[in-house]
Amino acid sequence: MTTKTYDAIVIGGGPGGYVCAIRLGQLKQKVLCVEKDEVGGVCLNWGCVPSKALIATSHTFEKIQHGATVGISADNVRIDVPKMQAWKQGIVKKLTGGVRGLLKGNGAELLYGDARVVGPNRVQVKTKEGATETFEAKAIVIATGSSTIEIPSFKFDGKQIIGAKEAVSLHEVPKRLLVIGGGVIGLELGCVYQKFGSAVTVVEATAGLLPGVDPDCTAVVEKALVKRGATIVKNALAKGYERNKDGSISVAVEVKAPDGSVKQEKIVADVVLVAVGMRPNGAGLGLEEIGVKVERGFVPTDNVGRTNVPSVYAIGDVSGVPMLAHKASKEGEVVAEVIAGHKAAKDWVAIPGAIFTDPEIAVVGLSETEAKEKGIDVRVGKFPFAALGRAMAVNETDGFIKVVADKNSHEVLGVHIVGPSATDLISEGALAVEMHAFLEDIGLTIHPHPTLGEGLMEASMHALGQAIHVMNR
Repeated sequence: MTTKTYDAIVIGGGPGGYVCAIRLGQLKQKVLCVEKDEVGGVCLNWGCVPSKALIATSHTFEKIQHGATVGISADNVRIDVPKMQAWKQGIVKKLTGGVRGLLKGNGAELLYGDARVVGPNRVQVKTKEGATETFEAKAIVIATGSSTIEIPSFKFDGKQIIGAKEAVSLHEVPKRLLVIGGGVIGLELGCVYQKFGSAVTVVEATAGLLPGVDPDCTAVVEKALVKRGATIVKNALAKGYERNKDGSISVAVEVKAPDGSVKQEKIVADVVLVAVGMRPNGAGLGLEEIGVKVERGFVPTDNVGRTNVPSVYAIGDVSGVPMLAHKASKEGEVVAEVIAGHKAAKDWVAIPGAIFTDPEIAVVGLSETEAKEKGIDVRVGKFPFAALGRAMAVNETDGFIKVVADKNSHEVLGVHIVGPSATDLISEGALAVEMHAFLEDIGLTIHPHPTLGEGLMEASMHALGQAIHVMNR
């Protein structure tokens, strides 16, 4: 039987893999994309997009509930969870169908199956139908993403002990939701079910929520969560659980006090969401057997996405942090260009991060602390949404926009936003950092009024001591 040959084989059809395969097809490369489950990966099927659909719905629900504040009264507002889930799933179906169409339209072949690398230029696939096929290619791209971390003492049962995958598909709002992990996934989904009526408790192992995020931004989100009734337990470890006769779950939590002492607590919940992070899917693909370096599931690469074995590339979550869909897509484009013989590299200045809590957080570039740790003298400009007319008009005034710049040159080093539409506003900040813009470039650019974007202009001018709508230092 003749082995089918390609210019490139992409293993994984997520936001890194399918983008890479499409770009390879555009560059007239013969490409095969192998996907184990469904194209779109975690992001389209149960991660980024479905969760944002639920987040948007919960935000609308909350707005309607509190509509009387702005003169809108609505009686008997309720959630039809099955209908909401059907709507969410419709979005997923449209997007995954669109990806399949784009792959086909750009000449990329798609094969569903479980792939294994059996040589520097050879891939073996066990197809959905159970057949085993072998393919050869000049280049192999590993785009296998990451998976939810499961705690041994909290094995998922899909109903009461769940991960993010199950959390976006619940057909009933839990009365009491315990979230293990105060990171991005835990807080995003915790916010959703809190707005839908769940009593939410968050157990976080470290001293603060959202580790690695500007503490000033995190404080705004934590305050909002608590104001809506959440219980936040920090410096705490969930040790195990037992089932109660009434169907609830009692979770044993170990809390470390400031003086170093440890006390035991029990938290009763109806559903436990384990959200302690994601692990890369680099092991078990046959990579180690052909000499590709794999470190704790990650597949290290150089600045063009190539591993230590020249014919093998890696992109997305499996290639290293940050584990972000937009980073995966960009890496997919870079690797496709390199395989096709074009000049390309991972040469970005910074990758923006977006957290869809309420209020939202979005960051790009250096924080004030990070800049100082690099020995850079900084000037910081800050503008609160409470002073912005548009924020008042949409009744969302929590948070601020912070701009970090070099004190002497005025070059923008980072932008940190917490507040309404932060995840949309950060794109201007990302452009500013990427193009090495200066405070004057943003501050002297006329921004339309009344908009939330004016806050970035004002924050930049505040760093220069020239803001109009807030007092300068």
